[in-house]
Amino acid sequence: MPISDLIGSSRSFRAVLEKVNMVAPVDSAVLIHGETGTGKEVIAQAIHDASPRRNSRFVAINCAAIPAGLIESELFGHERGAFTGAVSQRTGRFQSADRGTLFLDEIGDLPLELQPKLLRVLQEQQFETLGGTRTVRVNVRVIAATNQDLDAMVEERKFRADLYYRLNIFPIALPPLREREEDIPLLVDHFVRKFSERVGKSIDCVPRDVMEALQQHHWPGNIRELQNFLERAVILSTGPVLQIPLGEFKQMAQPKGPLAVRTLADAEREHIKEVLRQAHGVVGGREGAAARLGVARTTLLYRMQKLGISAEAGSKLA
Repeated sequence: MPISDLIGSSRSFRAVLEKVNMVAPVDSAVLIHGETGTGKEVIAQAIHDASPRRNSRFVAINCAAIPAGLIESELFGHERGAFTGAVSQRTGRFQSADRGTLFLDEIGDLPLELQPKLLRVLQEQQFETLGGTRTVRVNVRVIAATNQDLDAMVEERKFRADLYYRLNIFPIALPPLREREEDIPLLVDHFVRKFSERVGKSIDCVPRDVMEALQQHHWPGNIRELQNFLERAVILSTGPVLQIPLGEFKQMAQPKGPLAVRTLADAEREHIKEVLRQAHGVVGGREGAAARLGVARTTLLYRMQKLGISAEAGSKLA
């Protein structure tokens, strides 16, 4: 994805693009910070596409989505017989990304015992496969991303300090969507056009009051939540005017001014509770609250815990 294709003109997003332009031509490690749904993989892909490695592979792996017992094999590959079920040799993501870029999403979830091996690859560009003795040499640029506070994790000894410093050579902080209000109309136009073409519809009007309400909404799931919401809206629309899901939208339109003063946590708490009600208290699954918000189930459970919404309470919100 060319940098010019990234959508946004706000000052905070332009600052991100400036950093992408600075770091893309060099091989330094990049650590992207941002809330879930802010587009961390999109930025990583843009860095790769603007780099001298653009003609080689961009390989992505989500460290939170793979069981701890399997992630070493996923990253470094394994030999036949390395463990029960390893009936053949397998190439890992580092070898697959040789001469290209490896994107490690949710790096804060990488098991502590595996972090020294990752550090060695970053420093020496070599490793041994699981169950093997042969040293494999690679030429890989690593871009990592997290929505966690790695500084705090280092202090709590939940993340290795030496690995953190090695990854954090060039940090990029992605702003949440609520801090990019002026970018929302551009994103809305992009997603409405994209989903309209996908389903064979011609939607060319977004009512002003709808757009204003979309700009005022907190969007705890950030761009991913906005994207999923607009996809549902396009499916529901029967004419050239965008029709929004009223059941969800009623909690979004908050009046501006003194009456609207409340904390961001309050707004997020109310919205999550409302989506839980719509999902009949179900958190996971295709129709669960996490999918409706455009976030991972584990992310939603984490936010519920932080906001004082217990899973048990959520299951009784229908």
